[in-house]
Amino acid sequence: MRQEIIDLISNLTEEEEKILAEHSSISKELYTSEDEFVVDSAKLLEKGKLIAMRLHTRFAYFPEHRHNYIEMVVMIRGSLTTTITEGDTLTLHEGDILLMNRHARHEIMPCGRDDLAVNIIILPEFFSWSSVSYDRESALRDFVIASLSEKKRHSDYLIYHTKGFLSVENLTENLIWTLTEHSDDMNRVVQATLGLLFMNLSVMSANTLKDMSSKGQNIVMKALEYIDNKYKDGTLEELAEQIDYSTAYLSRLLKSTTGHNFKELLQQRKLEEAAYCLENTTMTIEQIMNSIGYENSSYFFKKFNNKYGCSPRIYRNKHKTK
Repeated sequence: MRQEIIDLISNLTEEEEKILAEHSSISKELYTSEDEFVVDSAKLLEKGKLIAMRLHTRFAYFPEHRHNYIEMVVMIRGSLTTTITEGDTLTLHEGDILLMNRHARHEIMPCGRDDLAVNIIILPEFFSWSSVSYDRESALRDFVIASLSEKKRHSDYLIYHTKGFLSVENLTENLIWTLTEHSDDMNRVVQATLGLLFMNLSVMSANTLKDMSSKGQNIVMKALEYIDNKYKDGTLEELAEQIDYSTAYLSRLLKSTTGHNFKELLQQRKLEEAAYCLENTTMTIEQIMNSIGYENSSYFFKKFNNKYGCSPRIYRNKHKTK
């Protein structure tokens, strides 16, 4: 990160000055109007904007909370330690990017003066605006889906170790610089830059991405990646053989972690793919059925209606790309 950008964003904020002067804690009213600590985008984001940035508040413990938006924590310098509820304790270092959706709850340990992180506030509507075609077989794609869902899922948070990845570093620097300028005519530039950043993250090596959750969740991630690739004809037996676990253990783990068994997850992925094809292709419904591995049209229509509340034809008419 260029020194002039670091200098621009590292000055003490009014909140930090108060914390240091009065030895006070985080002022909850700056972030929420609710009894439950849900950080409200309306407190941090100008009306009409989908994306904003703020410096992470240093010098004080940030109690357990969640957000009503998607948060991207970019570690610029030093380190930051956070504990995800029902997850791991994470320590972010320079170049790390942590993504958390609306379901992730976490607390943050106090940071020092030289620990510099920025929080990118992203409204869910951004993903509807963005025309970026994410790698549709990546964990980031599933994170995006979970971010738009009202239900808690397996991928509520992800961390990328991006130090040394020039394209990501350049886009991150560009994003922070543009957001710092606060120029109203830069909204589309900000949105396009963030879209390109997500596109780059989605194609980064699986070795660079670590799903920050329990060890069992790592197995679940492998299972979900398998389902993403093999939704048409995948089997629990083949998956178990690939990752060297018994089918019985996998079944229990998937059910306890995601709330769904293998068959349900496979079916959910098929239906998501069908919905994507209905929105973005001119394939006939029969062709879509064949492409996702359904042979019984009555069964397909029933399951699709159960998930989306309408027939495939009506769904296509409602979501037809303009």
